[in-house]
Amino acid sequence: MSSPLLFSPIALGPISLSNRIMISPMCQYSAHDGNANGWHMAHLGTLALSGAALLTVEASAVSPEGRITPGCLGLYNDQNEASLKAVVDMLRAASETKLMLQLAHAGRKASSARPWEGGALLSAADGGWETIAPSAVPHKPEETSPRAMSRADIQRVTDDFAKAAQRARRLGFDAVELHAAHGYLLHEFLSPIANQRDDEYGGSLDNRMRLLFEIFNAMRTELGSDIALGVRVTGSDWVDGGWSISDCVTLCQKLAAAGADFVDVSSGGVSPLQKISIGPGYQVGFAEQVKRAVAIPVITVGMITEPQQAETILHSGQADMVALARAFISDPRWPWHAAAALGGTLKGHPQYYRCMPSSMPKIFGDTTTNQR
Repeated sequence: MSSPLLFSPIALGPISLSNRIMISPMCQYSAHDGNANGWHMAHLGTLALSGAALLTVEASAVSPEGRITPGCLGLYNDQNEASLKAVVDMLRAASETKLMLQLAHAGRKASSARPWEGGALLSAADGGWETIAPSAVPHKPEETSPRAMSRADIQRVTDDFAKAAQRARRLGFDAVELHAAHGYLLHEFLSPIANQRDDEYGGSLDNRMRLLFEIFNAMRTELGSDIALGVRVTGSDWVDGGWSISDCVTLCQKLAAAGADFVDVSSGGVSPLQKISIGPGYQVGFAEQVKRAVAIPVITVGMITEPQQAETILHSGQADMVALARAFISDPRWPWHAAAALGGTLKGHPQYYRCMPSSMPKIFGDTTTNQR
C-alpha cells in the first residue's frame, strides 16, 4: 500500500511542511480592541496540537476600520502586536506546527455586529464606524453606502498592509496569507459587482487587480524571501456578470509570476445575490482549474470533512493541499483519525500517546506508554 499523499511533505516557497493539512483561518470575533486574549490562547492552542502541518491565525485587520466586527483581531498597533506575541510564544512552546497569519481589510463589510448578534451593519450609535470601498455601493441595498476610496485612502491602506506585514515578521510567523476573497476590500476591488471606478483602479481586469498587486509587492518587501507569502483568492462570485473562474486563473498566473508562494482558492461573499451550489468539496473545481494553469502550490478549501475525500482531491491532482476549518472544531484531532484511516503517520506529542486505543494503528512511530 502506497503512503497517502495527505501525509507527504510539501514546500510553500521557503517553508517545508510535514503534511498537506492546513487549518484554515476562523474568525472568533472575541478580541478586545483588536487584541488577542485567553480565548485565542485556548482556541489556537488546541489546534496547534492537532497534527496539522500549518495553522492559520484568523483574519487580522490592518487598521481599526478594517475589522469585520468590533471583536475582530487586529495587527495595527503595539498593543495588538504584544497580545499576539503572547499567543505565538505559547504556540511555539507547545508545538512545531508552522504558523501562518492572514492579513485583511473588510472594506464595506466592516463595522458589522458579531454573527451571534445578528451580523448587521452597525450604526455609529451602536459602536460602528464609516466603511470604505472601491465605490459607494453598499453590500446590501438597505445598508448605508460605504465611502468611495480616494487615492489617499488607497495609499493609506497599502501602507497599513505593509506595516502589518512588518509586525508579522517581528512576531516570527512562518507564512502570511493576504486575504483577497469573501467580499472583503481586495475582493471588492477585483469584482465588477463592487468596483465601479473609472480611474486606474477600475474598469479593466488589469485595473481591478492593480491594488492587490501594489499591496502584495509592498508586503513582500517587508516580509523578505524567508517568509512564505500567498493569497486567498475567489474562484467565483456565483453571480452573473461578477468575478469568474477565468478571472481567477488569470489573477493566479500573475501572482505566480509576481513571486507568490501559494494560492488558496475559495469563493463567494461579495453579493447577497450569490447562488452557491453548496455540497462536499464544492470549491475544489475552482482550485483544480487554477492548478492546471500555475506551477505554485494550490490549496483548496470548503466542506472537506472526510480523510478519503481529502486524499482523493490530492491524488487526482485537483490541489496540492487541503484546508479545513469547521471540521477541526468538530474534531480537533482530525489528522490523527485521518492518519489511522489512510495508513499515514505524523509527528505527535508524547504527552498524549497513552490515550491511543490499542485498536488504533500506530500513527506516531514510537508510542511507548511505559511509566514508573
